[in-house]
Amino acid sequence: MTIPPALRLLGRRDAFNVRKVLWLLDELGERYNQEDWGRGHRSTDDPEFLALNPLGTVPVLVDGAAVLRESHVIMRYLADTRGRDDLLPRAPYARAPVEAWMDWVAYEMTIPMRLGYLGGVLGLTPWNGPGMPELGRREYAVRMAVLDRALTQGGPYLAGDAFTLADIPAGMAAHRWAVVRGPQDPALPALGAWLDRLNERPGFRAHIRNGLP
Repeated sequence: MTIPPALRLLGRRDAFNVRKVLWLLDELGERYNQEDWGRGHRSTDDPEFLALNPLGTVPVLVDGAAVLRESHVIMRYLADTRGRDDLLPRAPYARAPVEAWMDWVAYEMTIPMRLGYLGGVLGLTPWNGPGMPELGRREYAVRMAVLDRALTQGGPYLAGDAFTLADIPAGMAAHRWAVVRGPQDPALPALGAWLDRLNERPGFRAHIRNGLP
């Protein structure tokens, strides 16, 4: 008898925040069922979805009786419950730089990505208002330069010598920079080398550098 996967991941597989969790699930070797919800698929306003996440956002992870929302919360939960201290150390001081970069992406990259990508590349309202896509591109460039400097000074991964959860959200944001950047933006060699290292990981190739921006 085939035992179905215990994990359900709700959210369209081309969504920025869903792709991060899919990459991590591959890193963990987890079996899961992914269900398409959101733009172009089943509406997240459906009562079935809102019963799991009243905010109506993706992704949502269902792990038995546990129901979680917010991609970085889900990623921390998965690393902790699967005992992956290599991805998210338990010791507070070792854990801090990993979580600091995760929070940096959540707080510092959200508006530049919305303006630069949703407005500038996809042309979606309200992010495509006058001057907004160009503002997003400039702010995106500033933040990619921050990553490049950090990788130049440290590395080879964002939080130090080893791959951690820090590399997943930042890697997704840096991957998307390729379609937002303009011809005037300088090359960022450390950032490019880091993306090449991430490309050695099957989960990155399957869910991030898979032909989608």
